[in-house]
Amino acid sequence: MEQLFSYGTLQSKEIQMQVFNKLLSGTEDKLLGYKLKDFQIEEEFGMEDYFVAIPSENPSDAINGIAFTVTNEDLIKADQFESNAYKRIQITLQSGLSAWIYIES
Repeated sequence: MEQLFSYGTLQSKEIQMQVFNKLLSGTEDKLLGYKLKDFQIEEEFGMEDYFVAIPSENPSDAINGIAFTVTNEDLIKADQFESNAYKRIQITLQSGLSAWIYIES
């Protein structure tokens, strides 16, 4: 099993059902040394506002989120869901847990 740290849309139960066809279980955690940046992605019906994690020069910056337990198949589904504006990398959360996260490409 893998851990996927979500700070945005993948926390939504509706999105989880759409992407994974199930609800994910996870625990609250924090990513230190990162911050959120606003940006727009062109969707089917126009531009939509989103945010993305980027490294911060301030080590006390943090992003709150949820570390979800997922399978490798779930990660592939998440990769397909996220746009090419994001890339998946592995990070270490405040708890010490190693997890995947989507950051700015």
